[in-house]
Amino acid sequence: MSIVVTGASGQLGRLTIEALLARGVPAADVVATGRDIARIKDFADRGVVVRRADFAEPDSLAAAFAGADKLLLISATAVDERVANHRRAIDAAVAAGVSLVAYTSMSHADTATTVLASTHRVTEEYLRERAVPSVMLRNSWYLENYTAQLPLVLRNGAVVGSAGQGRISAAARADYADAAAVVLTAEGHAGEVYELGGDEAFTLAELAAAISAATGKQITYTDLPADELAQVLTGAGLPAELAHVLVDADLGMSRGELFTASGDLRRLIRRPTTPLADAIADALR
Repeated sequence: MSIVVTGASGQLGRLTIEALLARGVPAADVVATGRDIARIKDFADRGVVVRRADFAEPDSLAAAFAGADKLLLISATAVDERVANHRRAIDAAVAAGVSLVAYTSMSHADTATTVLASTHRVTEEYLRERAVPSVMLRNSWYLENYTAQLPLVLRNGAVVGSAGQGRISAAARADYADAAAVVLTAEGHAGEVYELGGDEAFTLAELAAAISAATGKQITYTDLPADELAQVLTGAGLPAELAHVLVDADLGMSRGELFTASGDLRRLIRRPTTPLADAIADALR
């Protein structure tokens, strides 16, 4: 059985490969793919098959997916190119005759109204259109999206956003990676749609309070109108397009689009998800 993982040089891809190996999948049965194979050479050194795959180059996808039984399609990062890239990858998976495509989608992709969700919704629709056996891993936000910002938050004494009182079911990347490894190594997941998120949802005000508790420094949450948050993000050096996507995501959070009480993630990985307090403590070490 050959399991192909796209985006293996990325954080989620790397963690998923580690999770597959930890579950006893032989290294020779794992195929790590990426545009720059130099970035995943360390996997090759451990016996994992490494192949170049560029979503923009269909020939590279055909070669990378050759002989694959299952494919983890990790969503591409470039939002404006995502749908086209995903379609090429799905076409290559169909041509390779894979028995399952696991796709890292987004919470409530079928109903959410954000720009990000729309790209995932179209990808899910294309998987159904091509009639490839598939499982939707609808991931909520990463805890790391917030813990990576801790130095800036501590410097400014504030978390800023436009999420209002929206609750966010964020989980650690490692939790989502473990879930992906489960569906790739066990039967019975084709056709399933999993709404994945952490056990303990939180608001951004509660995030600020958790940072305060962990650091002993008073951190507040400042809820900004969307246009003001966009100005803050671009002022910090983010491109306007990315700032728009992030503000749009916050507005989605305010509508509950990144909240789930499904318990799917906990059930798949058969353990509690990583608590926010633990993620903050680890990031501060």
